[in-house]
Amino acid sequence: MLHEHHPLKGRQIATAAAVPLAIRAAADCARFSLRIGPADVDRASLAFGLALPARIGEVSISGEKRAACLGPDEWYLMAPPAEQEAIERAFADLYATAIHSLVDIGHREVGIEVEGPQAVTALQSAIAFDVGAMAAPGGCRTLFDRAQIVLLREAGHRFRIEVWQSFADHVWGLLQAASREIELGI
Repeated sequence: MLHEHHPLKGRQIATAAAVPLAIRAAADCARFSLRIGPADVDRASLAFGLALPARIGEVSISGEKRAACLGPDEWYLMAPPAEQEAIERAFADLYATAIHSLVDIGHREVGIEVEGPQAVTALQSAIAFDVGAMAAPGGCRTLFDRAQIVLLREAGHRFRIEVWQSFADHVWGLLQAASREIELGI
């Protein structure tokens, strides 16, 4: 029997009401790493049920589905947990016509939502590039301090971090420290 452990379940970083920043554990979802040649992206889009973005750094969002292009042949896919089996079947059928690799990474990663006018400041505390310059929506693989993450900018002041469970507490602690500094005006 698989024992599931979500290191951030139910956690939220509390700040003073005057601080425009909310950090909370994201709802669980199905997560996949997709590798497929650019010529077959349209077929993969049909299998996933969302048009996959064509350029590195672009993100497609529809309802609870998200797709981020992380490389020339690499996508990070997210969907509601109830759709996981249907997505796996659709991609299994796709093997007959398009060479690809779809890997379930749902048990490896957890999500953290960072939202509000101070979200960029909180993220910038441990990310080396200019987070404020990211397109919305947009996404990339990067480092948060020393932990590898996938960072999605869903809207101007709304971000989602996808991080390995083993690094989740580390990332959470850094966000907690950054939110405290923002709250104190440091």
